Amino acid sequence: MLTDNAAPAQSARCELTVVQALREALREEMRRDELVFVLGEDIRIGGSFLFTLGLVEEFGLERVLNTPISEAGFVGLAIGAAIQGLRPIIDFQYGDFIFTAFDQIIQQCAKLRYMSGGQISIPLVFQLPTGASGRGAQHANSVESVFYGIPGLKIVTPATPYDAKGLFKSAVRDNNPVLFCVHKHLYGSKGRKLAESSISRGHVPADEYLIPLGKADIKKPGSDITLVANGLMLHLSLNVAEALEGEGLSVEVVDPRCLAPFDTQLVIDSVVKTSRLVIVEEGSEQGGWGAQLAADIAGQAIGYLDAPILRVATPNTPIPFSPVLENAVIPDEARIRKTILELMEM
Repeated sequence: MLTDNAAPAQSARCELTVVQALREALREEMRRDELVFVLGEDIRIGGSFLFTLGLVEEFGLERVLNTPISEAGFVGLAIGAAIQGLRPIIDFQYGDFIFTAFDQIIQQCAKLRYMSGGQISIPLVFQLPTGASGRGAQHANSVESVFYGIPGLKIVTPATPYDAKGLFKSAVRDNNPVLFCVHKHLYGSKGRKLAESSISRGHVPADEYLIPLGKADIKKPGSDITLVANGLMLHLSLNVAEALEGEGLSVEVVDPRCLAPFDTQLVIDSVVKTSRLVIVEEGSEQGGWGAQLAADIAGQAIGYLDAPILRVATPNTPIPFSPVLENAVIPDEARIRKTILELMEM
């Protein structure tokens, strides 16, 4: 069984991984509000990514619920519990498994508050490991992109431990359904690959803090070009930006942190400064959040652009199982760098 170190004591706090920061946020929210509970498959032993490791010992069997392999069933249970005033959190082993509960989420969860004229609230958080990680097409979906076009859902995609904790606490307190999507390579669970980046681990304050949903963040200031990326792609983009900095090119890297609501204004402000825009996402190129952002910037700030908007995304194909082929279709640092340099030459 996978194991993980518990969050360090506050008196000896060190840098945390994303999963440690998320577990700390979940524990704090469950202590703060007895209406918060968590459910999912195998979560009493920590779940697939150790998000719930050790929680059953503190909060007991009634607030840490193991579920059958029946996503439509336990998602429906959570929706009903949320309507009745509880605050459920569903931990999915893989975000890809959420598709078997599509009807519950799209037709019920996302619409009932609107259909009831605001009389019904559904404070429900879906904790969803997303993205490709060498496990083939059925375990490699960019879940956030699939749900991006569904009104009524908030979508969060943190990439750092600090952001993960602050955004998760805000998600738990929100009165709307929130899809909390973390790339599989970003959790940092012991025994799993962790993205190579200077921000894969990070300082998380012991004092409570919240990050509002829908507020983007500039992870690296720059003046020559704006690059918007989220999740794992943010880490790759930062690596490229830091390398290009040594070659005299200043890249401003923007992390949207939330796809819905999206902080378009911060991107506009950055483009006004740099006059160039590259958008990087792991999801397929067709219909992704990057396409919508490109349309928004073209509609609201095209007069500030000195060159076309370029996108880096996965081609419109299922993710191959072969590691060599997966690496060929998923955006990497070489593609990001090539796109930036191409844009600077236009």
